[in-house]
Amino acid sequence: MEKEQDLQGRVAVVTGASRGIGRAIAADLLARGAAVTVTARKKDQLDATAEELRAAVPGATVLTIAGNAGDEESRRETVDRTVAELGSLDILINNTGINPVYGSLMEADLAGVRKIFEVNVVATLGFIQEAHRAWMGEHGGSIVNLASVAGIRSTGVIAAYGSSKAALIRLTEELAWQLGPSIRVNAVAPGVVKTKFAEALVANGEEAAAAGYPMKRLGTPEDVASLVGFLVSDAASWITGETVRVDGGLLATGTF
Repeated sequence: MEKEQDLQGRVAVVTGASRGIGRAIAADLLARGAAVTVTARKKDQLDATAEELRAAVPGATVLTIAGNAGDEESRRETVDRTVAELGSLDILINNTGINPVYGSLMEADLAGVRKIFEVNVVATLGFIQEAHRAWMGEHGGSIVNLASVAGIRSTGVIAAYGSSKAALIRLTEELAWQLGPSIRVNAVAPGVVKTKFAEALVANGEEAAAAGYPMKRLGTPEDVASLVGFLVSDAASWITGETVRVDGGLLATGTF
């Protein structure tokens, strides 16, 4: 691995890391040499993921902290324990996201919409505030927020989710301005990635779902993880405030 993409000596927190994209990001960061705290709601799934990560990257340091990203006390515990037990917090990956609301906004349950924004936007800001308080404000760092192509272009079907991701993209830009030069803040915007979270979007089959992509396949968690790993590395030291699409060319077609 090129030296400027090496993360030896750095410590990362990855939220929503028990499966899918979050797990793949944790694996990528570990492979680059970082120590990683993985956090998610379900302790049993999180512990199993941690064991898989340690087996995949021998000698890797993986700290597990079960907690709800939407809960202030859980966020503070995750950050404070990471700094206390691993020695720093140099990288924060806000991957946790939910989407319990589908279809027309005119029929949407407002409690569900409120929950989407609470977890996808407010909790992300909460984690960044905690990381800034505990370590990054004094020492600097790099943050990546997981957005979506649905935050860039309207979908009609997942409108509430897309609106929250549009807010997250805007939040990323604001924070990049406010927190520079010592803290870089970027986002990535995946298309449909083959995860349990996206199962409803490929209900008619993977081939049909991928037909509109120039690359003629859906994304994998590793496609997203490798981009995130680059963005938090020194190779991306002059990149901040960006939302980088990793969508197999979907938005380039103009038909999404």
